[in-house]
Amino acid sequence: MTTRPAESVVHGSKASAKDLPSVDRLLRTASAAALVAEHGHTLVAGEARALLDTMRARALAGQLDAAALDPAACAQALQARVAARLAPRMRAVLNLTGTVLHTNLGRALLADAALAQIGATMSAPNNLEYDLAQGGRGDRDTIVEELLTTLTGAEAATVVNNNAAAVLLTIAALARGREVIVSRGELVEIGGAFRMPDVMASAGATLVEVGTTNRTHPHDYERAIGDQTALVMKVHTSNYAVQGFTASVDETTLSGITRARGVPLAVDLGSGSLVDLTRWGLPAEPMVQAMVASGADVVTFSGDKLLGGPQAGMIVGRREVIDRIRRFPMKRALRIGKLPMAALEATLRLYLQPEHLARDLPTLRHLSRPAAAIRALAEQLQPAVAQAVEPRFEVEIVELMGQIGSGSLPIERLPSAGLAIAPAARRGQGRALDELASALRSLVRPVIGRIAEDRLLLDLRCLEEPALLLDQLGALRDALEAR
Repeated sequence: MTTRPAESVVHGSKASAKDLPSVDRLLRTASAAALVAEHGHTLVAGEARALLDTMRARALAGQLDAAALDPAACAQALQARVAARLAPRMRAVLNLTGTVLHTNLGRALLADAALAQIGATMSAPNNLEYDLAQGGRGDRDTIVEELLTTLTGAEAATVVNNNAAAVLLTIAALARGREVIVSRGELVEIGGAFRMPDVMASAGATLVEVGTTNRTHPHDYERAIGDQTALVMKVHTSNYAVQGFTASVDETTLSGITRARGVPLAVDLGSGSLVDLTRWGLPAEPMVQAMVASGADVVTFSGDKLLGGPQAGMIVGRREVIDRIRRFPMKRALRIGKLPMAALEATLRLYLQPEHLARDLPTLRHLSRPAAAIRALAEQLQPAVAQAVEPRFEVEIVELMGQIGSGSLPIERLPSAGLAIAPAARRGQGRALDELASALRSLVRPVIGRIAEDRLLLDLRCLEEPALLLDQLGALRDALEAR
């Protein structure tokens, strides 16, 4: 009798669907049992089913290598699936784009004080809406209202979840069913197709346009104000600039017109700054305090732009007007949550010590960073980065021009420096740069730069810890070699 030799797995041979183990059999392996003990049966069993479904589809297509059925290979694949399922989708990245307040990368970084405040108050019950002095129900606005009024000079303040909400709530509370006057040159559209005319319609108000795209005069407002006028609104054109033959009405002049006619004036600053940026050699940005002092009844601005805090929308102004906004039913739907409230309070407290603001507030620290210091960092990093990407790429130190971002001072640029990585071969440059950008994004701490003029640029303005890049260069080299 002839004994048939045991079947061996030949490298490159294909497996069929009938060769796949059952879910139960896979879960009885020692490695799967360890995963179940760590993560629970529900998650691991679900990923085991998904893994076998994927392998079955590949087997039916004739694309599953027999080696994939090896118990060790199955265990490794299952472990990888479980790890991927539990990995966070929102991750910390290195912003080397040259845009400090990058909307797609989360805008402002929180200060250490804000992070500490979140940890201290969110890990236990807190007094979000509890009056500790009176021992009863409180109002969450009181947590930051005194800070906002002190810093801006306004009589009262309320806070919602972002500046778009602040604008929407202001219009709805003050002008629903009536008219709002806005200059044609200020009918802005910001990111995500947020258009001022659409906001007006959503708030239930009727938009009345005055002036022209490039020129609006005081008499344009005076002629337009009538019995149905509920609000005059001035919108800071933060994300574009109209230059040349232009004219606009300043807030002081406009507030004189509106006060005389008994109509409130709202100013939407979009970004809005609480400090004079020129103190740090930066371009001037309209300050909230100046808008309040000019006579505006309401001023709205963002928390996560130049303020350097969490996503939030501030509404400050005259008490009677703010109270009307605060009482409007829509306010509850747009109110700020407890996490950003904690971060906002801590951020605003930093402004009580303006001498230390450039040290303690990451946004201002990055914006005011000297170009010479950034270039020195580029000189420090260039040799190591060049070694990681050679021989496919060449790395040189370059002068760059960055920007504030998020619609703040759109035509102003920030002198900076960084590294320009260019393909060594002229042929296939576009593909090579795409592969390099992909490899950088695949790192444990993804690195985000920008491609321009056949080079990948890494602007180093926002890199405060060089080790975060240096420690990943080995992984970058491996990723490039695998492509």
